[in-house]
Amino acid sequence: MSSIQNKVLMLFRQEIPGYLDGSGKEVPLELDSDLFDAPGDDLHDALNAFEKAFNVDLSAVRWSCYFPWQNTPLLTRWFTAKREDIDAKRQPLTVRMFAESAAAGRWLFH
Repeated sequence: MSSIQNKVLMLFRQEIPGYLDGSGKEVPLELDSDLFDAPGDDLHDALNAFEKAFNVDLSAVRWSCYFPWQNTPLLTRWFTAKREDIDAKRQPLTVRMFAESAAAGRWLFH
């Protein structure tokens, strides 16, 4: 693991607790952990800390690729859409993506 990958991983681990496995044991985030299920406030704090620490602008990130349900119009959600169908099309958002972007100095993904 490169130095920058380790720094990004440690930053995310500080801001976002791990997840519980099937036996109730906490599993810490890894580079390929999908951040989809991270608590919203924790993820928001991690993103802010990431931008400051690595000077990577996240304002152009297309969050709808990673969180499609939250970006689906309200009326569609109420009347026609099924969350499972919409979320099935989402792309994973991983810690590794942030590490690669930190190394490049800009967000690399769409």
